[in-house]
Amino acid sequence: MLALASSTFHLDPLIYDLGLILCSAGVAALIFKRLKQPLVLGYLIAGFLAGSKFDYFPTVTDIKSVKVWAEIGIIFLLFSLGLEFSFKKLLKVGGTASVTAGTQIGGMLVLGYLCGTALGWKTMDSIFLAAMLAVSSTTIILKTFEELGVKTRRFAVNVLGSLIVQDILAIIILVLLSTIAVTQSISGIALVTVIVKLVFFLTLWFITGIFFIPSLLRYAGKLITEEMLLIIAIALCLVMVILAANVGFSPALGAFVMGSIIAETTKAEQIEHLLKPVKDLFGAVFFVSVGMLIDPVTLQHYAIPVLILTLVTIFGQSILATTGSLLSGMPLKQSVQSGVSFSQIGEFSFIIATLGASLGVTSDFLYPIIVAVSAVTTFTTPYLIKSGDHVAAFAERILPRKWIKNIERYSANAQSIRAQNDWHILLRKYFLHIALHASIIIAIVLLSEKFILPFAKDNSSLRFVVALGTLFAIAPFIYALGWHKTSEIQVQNLLNNKRYRGPIVMMVLFRFVLCVLLVGFLIDHFFSTLFAIILLGVFISLYLLFPRKLKSQYAKIERHFIHNLNEREIYMRNRSRSDLTPWDGHMTSFEIDPASDISGKTLEILKLRELFGVNIAYIKRADFVIPTPDKNEKLFPADEIFIIGTDEQIQRFSKFLEDHEVHPASTIADPDISLNQFVLKNETFIGKSIRDSKIREETSGIIVGIERRGNRTFNPESDMILEKNDILWIVGNRRKLIDMIESYRE
Repeated sequence: MLALASSTFHLDPLIYDLGLILCSAGVAALIFKRLKQPLVLGYLIAGFLAGSKFDYFPTVTDIKSVKVWAEIGIIFLLFSLGLEFSFKKLLKVGGTASVTAGTQIGGMLVLGYLCGTALGWKTMDSIFLAAMLAVSSTTIILKTFEELGVKTRRFAVNVLGSLIVQDILAIIILVLLSTIAVTQSISGIALVTVIVKLVFFLTLWFITGIFFIPSLLRYAGKLITEEMLLIIAIALCLVMVILAANVGFSPALGAFVMGSIIAETTKAEQIEHLLKPVKDLFGAVFFVSVGMLIDPVTLQHYAIPVLILTLVTIFGQSILATTGSLLSGMPLKQSVQSGVSFSQIGEFSFIIATLGASLGVTSDFLYPIIVAVSAVTTFTTPYLIKSGDHVAAFAERILPRKWIKNIERYSANAQSIRAQNDWHILLRKYFLHIALHASIIIAIVLLSEKFILPFAKDNSSLRFVVALGTLFAIAPFIYALGWHKTSEIQVQNLLNNKRYRGPIVMMVLFRFVLCVLLVGFLIDHFFSTLFAIILLGVFISLYLLFPRKLKSQYAKIERHFIHNLNEREIYMRNRSRSDLTPWDGHMTSFEIDPASDISGKTLEILKLRELFGVNIAYIKRADFVIPTPDKNEKLFPADEIFIIGTDEQIQRFSKFLEDHEVHPASTIADPDISLNQFVLKNETFIGKSIRDSKIREETSGIIVGIERRGNRTFNPESDMILEKNDILWIVGNRRKLIDMIESYRE
C-alpha cells in the first residue's frame, strides 16, 4: 500500500500541453471579452505566451501533437463553416455578392503578389502571400457584427452574401495552391486539369450526399438522440475528409463539402448547435497554435513589411470591396459600409500559411508576418465597421456631384427588376443538365472498374456481366442526358425565331453524341472490340424496348433527389430573407422580453409608426401569426414582432427596445408573409386613399412602398391617394395577395 501510494504517475505530454493551451485560451477569452475585443486576438496572444519564443511562461513541450490538434481544429472550423453555407444560398445572394467578392479577391491576389515581388521575396512566397491577403475573415466579421448589433443593417446582407462567395473561392484557391506547391510551377494545363477535377468531384459528392444523407437522417428519425446525431455528423465529416485526401485534395475541402451537404438537411440547425462547443474547443486550439509561431525577433526584423502589408490589407480590401459593391449596383453609402467590413484577414490566411509551411515551399518568416498582420487588422476591424457611416459621408462630400449622380443612376438601374431572356435560361439549364448527368455516369463507370471489375480478373464472361450491370446502372442517366426534355417553354419560344433554330438543333445533337461517347467510355474500360459491339447493341435495345421504363426509373430518382434537396426548405417553411424592399427599407425581427415594460400595451399606446416611422408587418405568437395587427393589438412576452423600416428607423427603434429590454430575434420571416409588387391599373383603387382602398382588409397586408413616376415613397401615410400606374409594394398574406393581384389584373 505504501509502495502504491508513493509511486508516481506518468502524465503524457499531450495532456499537459492541452491543459496549458486551454488554460491560456480561457484566461485570454475572459480578458478580451472584458475588453470587448475579438477572442481570436486573445487566442493568438495566448499562443505566443505558451510558445517557445516567450521564456516567462510555461511552455508547450510536444509541438508535433499540438499541430495534430490544430489540424483537427481546421477540419471542424471548415465543417462548421459549411453548415452555415448552402448551395442554394449561393444562388440567392446573386450577382451582387459575387461581383463584390470576385472584385475584392481578384484585386487582392494581384496586389498581394506585387507586394511580395516588391519586397524581394521569392515567387512561391509572393504567390502564397497573395492568397493570404485575398480572403477576409468570416469568423471575425460575424462576431463583430453580433457585438456591434449591425446584423440587421441592410449593408450586412451584401457582406454576408459576399462571405459565402469568398469561402467558395478560398477553397478553390487552397486546392490550386496545393497543386502549385507540389509541382513547383504554374502550368495553365495543370491548373485547368485541377479545376475540372475539382468541379467533377464537388458535383459528384454533392449529388451523392444529397441523394443519401437526408434520407439516412430522415429514416433514422426518432431513433437518433442528440449524442448519436453529433457522432454521426462528425463521422460523416471525417469520411468526407478521408475521401478528399485520397483523391488529392485538402482535408479542409472535404470537411467544408460535408458541412454544406448537411446544411441542406432538416437536422442542420441541430447539428450546428451540437457541434458549436466542439468547434469552439478545437478552434481555440488552432488559433493558439498559430500564436505559438509568433517570433518577436522575426517581427522586429520584418517590422516594415508587417506595416506595409497591414496598410495594404486595410486599404486594399476596403477600396476593392467598395468598388465591387458599386459595380454590383449597391448605393454609395452601403458600398462603403460593406467595403470597410472586409478590412482584415483571418482563419483562411492561417490555413493557407499552414499549408505553405507544412509543404516546405514558403520561407519561415512568412507565417509570423501574416499572424502579426492578422492580429493588427483583427483589432482595427470593429472600429472600421463603426466608422462606416462617417466614411460614407466623407466620400459623399469629397466626390464630385456628377460622380455621385452617376452612381445613383447606375445603382437604380442595377436594382431594377430585369428578367432573363429565354436563351440565357436555356443555356444555363442545358450546361447544368449535361454536367450533372455526365459526372454521375463517369463516376459509376470508374467506381465499377475500380471496385467490381477486379473480381472478374481475366474471365471474359464475368467481365461482360460486370459491364452489363454497369450499363443497367447508368441507363437511366444516359436516357436523361440524351432524351430527357429540359426548358421546354424556352425551346418552344426560341424555335419561333429562325436565329435560334440551328443552335438548338446542334445542342440536341451534341447530347446524343455525348451519350454515345460515354457508352464508349464504359466499353473502352471493360472490353475488346467484339464485346463493345455487343454491348452497344444491348444499349440500343434497352432504349428501343423500354423507353417508358427508363423514363419512369429516372423520374423516380429525380423525385427523390429533388425532395431531399428541398427538404430543409420545406421544413423551415420557406423562410424569406430579411431584405424585402427595393429601397433602403428592410424587415427584421425582435422578441419581446418577459421583463419588458411594453408587454401588455397596445400598438395604439406605443405609437411605433408615429415615433419611429416603422411598420409592424406581423406578430408571431407561439405557433400562429397575426398579420398586419391593428391598433388594438397588444404585445405579450415572447412575441416576435417583425418590423419594416430603413436602417435609421430600425436603429432608432432598436435603441428604444434596448431601453425596454427587448432583444433581437433569431428568425426573420414567416412563410405566409411575403412581399409582392404590382402595377396599379384597375379603377377600383385609383383615386382612393390607401385607407379607403381596403387593401389592408382584403389582403391582411401593408403597403410599404409606392413608386410613382420614378419617385419612391417608403412606408406611405394612409391618406396618400393612389394613382394609375403606381407601383405598389405590399407585405402580407401570400395567398391573399396573389388572389387580389390576379382578380384585379387587366
